[in-house]
Amino acid sequence: MDQSGGEIAVGMGAKPSCDAAGAGKDHLSALPDDTLVLILLRLDTAAAAGRTSVLSRRWRRVWTLLPELRFSFSPAPNLIAAALAAHEAPLRHLFVGAQHAALEPVADCLRAAARRLSGQLVVENHRSANEVDEEDPAFEIPCFDSATTVSLNLGFLGIVMPPAGVFARLTELTLISVWFHGPPELIGDAVSSPRCPSLQKLGIKCTFGLANLAIHSESLLQVKLQKMYGLQQLTVDAPVLQELDVIDCFDWNQPIANISAPQLVSLFWKDSYDPSSVLFGNMEQSQSLTLTASNFHVYGPHDFWLNLSCLRLLEQFQAIHKLHLGLIYPKSIGNFQYLMEDLRKFPSLEALAVMLRNEGHAFGASIFHVLRMCTGLTKFALVQGPENDLEAQSTCQSSCVCDELTNWKTEELTLNRLHAVLIIDMKGTDHEVAFLKRLFSWATALKSVKILYTSITATKAKEVHEKVLSLAKPETCVTLAAK
Repeated sequence: MDQSGGEIAVGMGAKPSCDAAGAGKDHLSALPDDTLVLILLRLDTAAAAGRTSVLSRRWRRVWTLLPELRFSFSPAPNLIAAALAAHEAPLRHLFVGAQHAALEPVADCLRAAARRLSGQLVVENHRSANEVDEEDPAFEIPCFDSATTVSLNLGFLGIVMPPAGVFARLTELTLISVWFHGPPELIGDAVSSPRCPSLQKLGIKCTFGLANLAIHSESLLQVKLQKMYGLQQLTVDAPVLQELDVIDCFDWNQPIANISAPQLVSLFWKDSYDPSSVLFGNMEQSQSLTLTASNFHVYGPHDFWLNLSCLRLLEQFQAIHKLHLGLIYPKSIGNFQYLMEDLRKFPSLEALAVMLRNEGHAFGASIFHVLRMCTGLTKFALVQGPENDLEAQSTCQSSCVCDELTNWKTEELTLNRLHAVLIIDMKGTDHEVAFLKRLFSWATALKSVKILYTSITATKAKEVHEKVLSLAKPETCVTLAAK
């Protein structure tokens, strides 16, 4: 049974009289409050917690002592603030779910929550961006001075960050589907060290209205920014930051960013990149860095602009620990050019993960091109998305140009440091088998091959396992597991 907290029914009808509980002696009400609270914490429906009031008048106030409350997508969000105002105990966990809630009920709820919260707050307001407009009013987010974790998914309601106050205990802040109003410096100021001295994780996703974000934090370890529509300039000064994600924020406009994060060990940059305007300061841990770059399109028009960010980013690093690289094939190659030759330089690295979406095309040549620039690899992973299904394999015609490049089938390659290979969602197609046969011949010291499957049946997975076993050397351990 879910023990995450008692759920309170909002907007319930009139409660039955106490007599409805029966004529027997009330032993439960003789229990101390802390015991009754433990009982209510085990109730997993909103109505169940509310109906305990029929047991006795005393039970009507027990829910106000609960340290955890869940309002699960109430049809009456306007009553949640009143329920919180009646609550008496500090809240270590509060969940509020709503469908299409308007600004005022959400604002009232957050203000009431700020007065009670001493732990985690999660708000989910499910509504589409089409339901709001830039000219809609906004409300000021309260200062959660005692909260430790705040996650607000507000359904694109307009918000203004508080101009004053300290989020003294806040360690995690997530803002999703919000429309920022007010001076842009308010957002950066609110999440920086003077006002968020303990903040370790910051996530901002699917937002409008913010063109300039400047973060100066002595405590942040993780920053994840995704789909911040309209962002033009980003500044991050975080001496202990370890993870930074920037995904689809600059909308392929000229990005301006200044990143100072000397302890960074994970950089996920799937966005527009220009070394003249995106500056990474001294990265002391670059040789321990895991880098995820924008996808690279294997076929496309000459000087394909979608590939520029990936090419430019790879050129900025001399040595890293691991690279995540996506290789994308079009469904129909047609007259597109083969673009892998544009990839001329890779940083020195120990581990490589290739996320492949090949649409049924032969992919041996493209991965061979990558591997011959990474001969020092010790670990290699080939990840095929579930969209590379078996039906897609039949879309590639025998006359397709994807298999015209045959150098990878005959040229030798020395990968004598490669000892571990991971394959995710292999389907057992001829293209896959042909590539693995060559890979095993190049990797003379290969010790282990692990196959994980998610989108094929267990029976098909066993067939794939047998194929791989037949290709591998006897001393290579080949294992199969569901992901």
